Amino acid sequence: MPNIKINGKPLTVEEGTTILEAAKANNIKIPTLCYYPDLDIKSDCRVCSVEIVGQKGLKTACSEPVWDGMEIRTNSPRVLNARKVLTELILANHDANCTACEKNMNCELQTLANTLGIDENRFENVLEERPLDTANPSITRNPNRCIKCGRCVDVCKNVQGIHVLDNMGRSNEMEITPAYGKYLSDQECTFCGQCSSVCPVASITEKDKSDEVWEALHDEDKHVIVQVAPAVRVSLGEEMGARPGAIVTEKMVSALRSLGFDRVFDTDFTADLTILEEGHELLERVKEGGTLPMFTSCCPGWISFAEQQYPELLDNLSTCKSPQQMFGSLAKTYYAKKEDIDPEKLHVVSVMPCTAKKYEASREEMRVDGENPDVDTVLTTRELGKMVRQMGIDFDELEPSSFDDPFGITSGAAAIFGASGGVMEAALRTVSEVVNEEPLKQLDFEDVRGLEGIKEAEVELGGNTVRVAVAHSLSNARKLAEEVKQGDSPYAFIEIMACPGGCIGGGGQPYNTTNATRQERIDATYRVDSRMEIRQSHKNPVITTLYEEYLEAPLGERSHKLLHTHYQKRN
Repeated sequence: MPNIKINGKPLTVEEGTTILEAAKANNIKIPTLCYYPDLDIKSDCRVCSVEIVGQKGLKTACSEPVWDGMEIRTNSPRVLNARKVLTELILANHDANCTACEKNMNCELQTLANTLGIDENRFENVLEERPLDTANPSITRNPNRCIKCGRCVDVCKNVQGIHVLDNMGRSNEMEITPAYGKYLSDQECTFCGQCSSVCPVASITEKDKSDEVWEALHDEDKHVIVQVAPAVRVSLGEEMGARPGAIVTEKMVSALRSLGFDRVFDTDFTADLTILEEGHELLERVKEGGTLPMFTSCCPGWISFAEQQYPELLDNLSTCKSPQQMFGSLAKTYYAKKEDIDPEKLHVVSVMPCTAKKYEASREEMRVDGENPDVDTVLTTRELGKMVRQMGIDFDELEPSSFDDPFGITSGAAAIFGASGGVMEAALRTVSEVVNEEPLKQLDFEDVRGLEGIKEAEVELGGNTVRVAVAHSLSNARKLAEEVKQGDSPYAFIEIMACPGGCIGGGGQPYNTTNATRQERIDATYRVDSRMEIRQSHKNPVITTLYEEYLEAPLGERSHKLLHTHYQKRN
């Protein structure tokens, strides 16, 4: 337990603690830029520099461990001047047109400059403008705003294991870019958007579609409906200024109505539907000797990863569309017919925690009529927050309201789709009861919950012990995929989510998402589940009605056409 002093204040801290951690634990603010919780420490920007008494050079607080007797000065004239110069140098090679930037008033560089009192840069701007990278269907990259902090490289390489972005060149010629200066769309990008989630500025952002939605909402000839993913109700509150994990379902519905949507529906409904289709698909494979283990197919980032890097495992993927796309298919067919609406005049919007959903909606396979997309526009949680603010809606003062029928009655099993392990748990709640032909005594499958990278569980099905696994982040997905590829996998069913923590940690969620905020959202997700009257997908009465009125049976001819798809090897 080293005894140290920070700005003359005596402190005792844990051995191995960095200066930054020691300062944070004692409410002493040290500014950072390249540092990000849960990512590797790089100490590239040097903004967190501090002075250690008795040493010549300044040290970076994020990487320097404390030692007994250390005396640290975090705000000496020498330190303050160094931080200011470093920040001014970064600004001198940066597109500083802040009012035209997506992260204006939410930018870490802008906040740092304000904190340091930089009203006017003493250095001439030397930025050489480069073209924008807009070919990716989900993500836009603006190299003119890049501050070379390396966060995106770290998350792409070490968390996702994709290696699309890297440091290229040396010294002042160094830049962060895909290999050979190509576009993101030319690489093995999975569209997960984790790079955009950790970017401190707006060098990488989701491809904003809010103007497209405004245009549809103002078109009197359009019937505009919206579906909202399970993870959004436990994260939109953060975007609107609430604490992490706030459950804002009813206010969110009211906000969407205030924006002008004709109907507000819950993607949880088609999450329940997914469990019916996917569960029956799993049972069919087990009974008839189909390809096992079966992977879930709800996550488009994982699907892209499998199509690009594991095409030999495509038969292992469930053929079920994701809940987003099942909703789109039903909206353009069942709903349009039920409401007597011309599908050509129906505009379907999704609000998702995920940037990869934008790509998924654009896929050629996701068009039941062969021409028009089933989901017309996908917004992220961040984009919805932006639209609510544009409309001048006071989110806190909204009166609560409920989702519309027929896609508004849902189960707790659908709500937990947003957390890693949620799809697996929802499936087990139904499959266990169907196979064993008796009610479950315990609905909670604790073994598949949490932030551990790979989780496994055993379940009794028809007198047999079946092993299942759950992975989140693509680096963990690769481990399980390699086992299956080598024929060493002991599992029958595997859930994969591309983003850390699952959809609650998606690339379109509020900025500054850390493992701490992921856990808050996960806890909120299970609170939503525990409060639900129905907690198993197969007990949703509206799902039963849907099959009776329209789909006939799981894996039937019509459900196969509308709710299932195929995958193929992609470059």
